[in-house]
Amino acid sequence: MKSDLFAVRSILFLPASNPRAIAKARESAADLVVLDLEDAVKPADKAEARIAAVEAVSSEWPMPVAIRINGVGTEWQSDDIEAVAGSRSDYAVLPRASSLQDVRQVADALNKPLLAMIETAAGVLAAPEIARAAQALIAGTNDLRADLHLPLDATREPISTALQLIILAARAGEVPAFDGVFNRLSDAEGFLSECMHGRSLGFDGKSLIHPDQIAPCNEAFGPSQDEVQTARRLVEAFSGGAERFEDRMIERMHVEAARRALKRAGEG
Repeated sequence: MKSDLFAVRSILFLPASNPRAIAKARESAADLVVLDLEDAVKPADKAEARIAAVEAVSSEWPMPVAIRINGVGTEWQSDDIEAVAGSRSDYAVLPRASSLQDVRQVADALNKPLLAMIETAAGVLAAPEIARAAQALIAGTNDLRADLHLPLDATREPISTALQLIILAARAGEVPAFDGVFNRLSDAEGFLSECMHGRSLGFDGKSLIHPDQIAPCNEAFGPSQDEVQTARRLVEAFSGGAERFEDRMIERMHVEAARRALKRAGEG
């Protein structure tokens, strides 16, 4: 597998123009932090945010850090690419990725591993090709709803096909897939429900917009203790071929799934 992001559960996005948020992110339990130069930053603050992002990644972080640049065709992208290419960020994030050509051009210019956000109908349809050049796919559910002309308060049902296509593209391309953000910050129950729904679809983790979402996200997308214990027993018991394990039939595919669970639990 070409990506090293399969163990990531939580991706915390924050404005690169907010030093307080950056300081809090350093101390958080997020698996990956994204310093945002795009939607979270006002046009008048883009240059300042760019400088702040580069400065922030110049020192060590306890987790990998990415910088989200502005999109293809915007007036800020060329400056973003120049700054991020020379920075110490571990990854870059491209919003509104819509074609393999765009992703390859940006990745080559940055000379960094690139995570591609799938946020438009064109991006969903091109996702299988995009996954060939990206290290991960991230569902941009807010922009996707807008691009599909859905109501602002639309549920996930109208975008369910798009979400599944993103996951299929990621699996075919052997890269991880991450679910979109949950906007209602005070709705802890709704957030957890969406995390569990995302995991049931096959997402590896989720994008977050507040530090309070990190702990429940990590728990939801990480294997439970029961899952870990079952995975250990299954791996130890397997002797090859189809066989009975705790009153069910298992094959090599089940062992591979168990090993993935153990790896996400830090035992792989």
